[in-house]
Amino acid sequence: MSDGGVLTGGCLCGGVRYTATERPLGVVNCHCGQCRRFHGHFGAYITIPRETVVIDAQDSLSWYRSSAKAQRGFCSRCGSSLFWKGDESDLFDIAAGTLDQPTGLTTLRHIYAEDKGDYYAIDDGLERFPQGAPEPP
Repeated sequence: MSDGGVLTGGCLCGGVRYTATERPLGVVNCHCGQCRRFHGHFGAYITIPRETVVIDAQDSLSWYRSSAKAQRGFCSRCGSSLFWKGDESDLFDIAAGTLDQPTGLTTLRHIYAEDKGDYYAIDDGLERFPQGAPEPP
């Protein structure tokens, strides 16, 4: 995290770097089947307005249409899972694990908890939604 609360981050090889100029309320863990496959476990994301993210991709950012309504961004060199963006949304999701430390963020809730993997438990006492959750106010 750089001065002023701006969040920065990037992929494993450094081919994709980004700056987020708006701080989110916190991290949301998504347990849907697509996130579990994309990340190799559940997805932990921050959600911010799309126009507050600047991406420097050096030709290594690729997008995969994972559904009829959204795309997932990843580094084509190292394979790091980075972004989720809905076609009809002004919001942008960034994989929290790609943020530079320290973030100063905490985890808020779990979504799509009904679809979680059978090999782990959600027992941290945070708010849980069986499917998606409404965006925070």
